[in-house]
Formats: sequence, C-alpha cells, structure tokens
Amino acid sequence: MASSRLHVSFPEELVDRPMLYELVRDFGLVPNVRRANVEGHSGWVILELSGDRLEDGISYLEELGCTVNRMEGDVLEG
Repeated sequence: MASSRLHVSFPEELVDRPMLYELVRDFGLVPNVRRANVEGHSGWVILELSGDRLEDGISYLEELGCTVNRMEGDVLEG
C-alpha cells in the first residue's frame, strides 16, 4: 500500500466540498489529518494519505483545483 505526506491547498470554491470523504469513497484512500486551516476564502491541510490508488487520488485533487505538494519529515516534530 502506497503512502505519502501531502500539503494540499484549495481555493474558496472548494472550501465547502467534502474532498477527504470523496477520496475515501471514490478511491479507497485512508487520510490522516495532521494539521489544517480552513477559512471562508481558502484553506490548506497537511495529511498522510495511504492506499493502493494514491496517485489517482492526488490527480483527482489537482483536477479539482487543489495545489498538492509532497512533504518529507514529521510536521509535528518541527
């Protein structure tokens, strides 16, 4: 099973969309939210995402209009 730590930022039009739920439902991925900030005009989430269709899920987020960057290290350890 593939796994990756991601920083996903998204614009205002996606703030109310249940994107993590869609990743679980449509791609069978398992998200683990490490940090997040969602406001009315934009948002971002740092998450660990794992599953067999990881690349499909990342492509899906990008197609929606998200910016997805892979991260290294433990964001909680600083």
